[in-house]
Amino acid sequence: MNQLPFEKVTIVMGSQSDWPTMEMATKPLTDLGVPFATAVVSAHRTPQRMVEFATTAHERGTQVIIAGAGGSAHLPGMIAAMTPLPVIGVPVASKFMTGMDSLLSIVQMPKGVAVATQAVGASGAFNAGLMAAQMLSLTDPELQKRLIQWREQQSAGVPFEVE
Repeated sequence: MNQLPFEKVTIVMGSQSDWPTMEMATKPLTDLGVPFATAVVSAHRTPQRMVEFATTAHERGTQVIIAGAGGSAHLPGMIAAMTPLPVIGVPVASKFMTGMDSLLSIVQMPKGVAVATQAVGASGAFNAGLMAAQMLSLTDPELQKRLIQWREQQSAGVPFEVE
């Protein structure tokens, strides 16, 4: 088995086809200088890889996990059940229900297994990356400064008047 990647934020997805959506999570992390790693870790097709990842991520330096999946979307919840780390779930749009099946699978967690579920698709993935940075900024004053500056730049880019 290939060595699983671990970084402060580790982004995992159920399949390679989830990458176009999950890639959006890397944008705010890159903009804010937060180290991240990515991997395909399927709850259904590579369950042993998922267990290895989920049970060792906290020992290998990961502080926040972003997990994206479509369809039955069990990946975020299964990882959350096996790790003490915060897990941010991203529902990936599916063919059959445009992502509503993914959303419901991720958001309906049993009491005691928490997943911070984002919106379906690219904006949810982007916000997952941003939320991971916000979580890390609680104990990283330099990151918090970059985050405040990033927010100010985002606000400054919104025109006051309609043209």
